Amino acid sequence: MRADVLRTVGGLLLGEGSADLTFERISRQAGVSKTTLYKWWPSKGALALDGYFHAVEEPLAFPDTGDVRADLISQLRAFAEIMTTTPGGRVLTELIGQSQTDEDLAVSLRRLYSSHRRRLAGERLQRAQELGQIRSEVDVQIIVDQLWGSVYHRLLIPDEPVTDHFINGLVSNLLDGVSPTA
Repeated sequence: MRADVLRTVGGLLLGEGSADLTFERISRQAGVSKTTLYKWWPSKGALALDGYFHAVEEPLAFPDTGDVRADLISQLRAFAEIMTTTPGGRVLTELIGQSQTDEDLAVSLRRLYSSHRRRLAGERLQRAQELGQIRSEVDVQIIVDQLWGSVYHRLLIPDEPVTDHFINGLVSNLLDGVSPTA
């Protein structure tokens, strides 16, 4: 039953966005009572976040081909595609904004989305360290912040687009460095 709700919400968010997302509509389409929805999720934002996470979990799975550069570019491209070509991208940026004043939503955002995404990226980067593709003393969580933080910056403050050129440049600047070689 819970999986039906998450599938319904995820489909609505990625297909239409959150404007018409209501507990009444979700209840009707998923075949569960509004009481059940309120029991499982404290707010529409928390339900939207959970549905969004489940909708993007598979497309945003972190690849591990053994080539950290290719995997980072692939994952960042998948993330950028969802964020820029589906209504779900706008939904996530709206939820991030709402979480600044809604503590329950902020907790849910960390628990259901950001901590999981950070963990997956960190694990992939740690494997790259084990393979000698990243120096062993580098804090991989800072790499996560550098890469995804840059993408979120362009999404939340849309002065510049998130393009393939941008993603390739991010990864190249990080992995190759920006200082001239001697």
